[in-house]
Amino acid sequence: MTNSKINTSQKFITTESIPTKPPKSHWFEVWQQLKAHKGAIFGSYIFIFIVLGVLIGPIIWHADPTFLPQGRDFINLRDTRPIYTAIWDESAKINWGHPLGTDNLGRDNLARLMYGGRVSIAVGLTAMVLSIILGTLIGVVAGYFRTVDGLLMRLTDLFLALPLLPLILVASLLFREPLSNTFGTEGGIFVLIVTLIGITSWMQTARIVRGDILALKEREFILAARSVGTTPVQLIVRHLLPNVLSPIMVSATLGIATAIITESALSFLGFGFPPDFPTWGRLLNDSVDRMVLYPERVLWPGLMISLTVLCVNYLGDGLRDALDPRIRGR
Repeated sequence: MTNSKINTSQKFITTESIPTKPPKSHWFEVWQQLKAHKGAIFGSYIFIFIVLGVLIGPIIWHADPTFLPQGRDFINLRDTRPIYTAIWDESAKINWGHPLGTDNLGRDNLARLMYGGRVSIAVGLTAMVLSIILGTLIGVVAGYFRTVDGLLMRLTDLFLALPLLPLILVASLLFREPLSNTFGTEGGIFVLIVTLIGITSWMQTARIVRGDILALKEREFILAARSVGTTPVQLIVRHLLPNVLSPIMVSATLGIATAIITESALSFLGFGFPPDFPTWGRLLNDSVDRMVLYPERVLWPGLMISLTVLCVNYLGDGLRDALDPRIRGR
């Protein structure tokens, strides 16, 4: 009788100790936390909508952003207002074939806004990739190899102390012609702006990665991997980099916003792409002289820049909270 009860109890304990569900993965928990961050979800939806708009929009809206009408067409098409201005101003010059109106040369504002978004977002993404690669490489090398740590960190401090915008303006003047002759006008300016933004925005990523590498390389699993003869390159690639992926992703999202703002500032100051090549910053620059008469020409590119940067920042905040184990459970 006693043995039967013991066996039944042991059977019950064994049955209860068997897990009924597989354990949740780390990335599933990150996704659950990210979904709970309303700002990140809202920002990601708006950012995806903007990206799809500038990519697919020109396929639907066939207007040429660089087309210049001639003769009577030029007189009829120049300086038309958006169609929504007819709600409060019946005397506004409107052309129903141009929903957002035209500029002082008769070019379609909607087409220029979409093509300008392509360039601005492409510059932001490419410059972000370059800065993340540079920052991660310098941060990993400085954190893992003590012999070059001091040199690389003083180099980082030097770049942080430099006035970056004047430096970018001077470099733009010096290298604009050689790169334009090599890659063409638009291609040369694209390479120049991406390179300048990339090599002047890697410092924060390098500092973050270096700090994480310094903490990780003294952990037990790194010491165990080193004791079995794992080479430094294998340690970095297999064990260290996967564990610093979270701050790199957050830094990447914030780097997109910084690159878009820098490109817009360069184009606004006249050091970016040529005047006939639209970007959001160039549209702002072209609209300043007529801002009082046609405020919508400043409003739309400024709104697109602000929305894109705000959405990317919200997404970066959500990723930071989702990837930080100290915040994830709140």
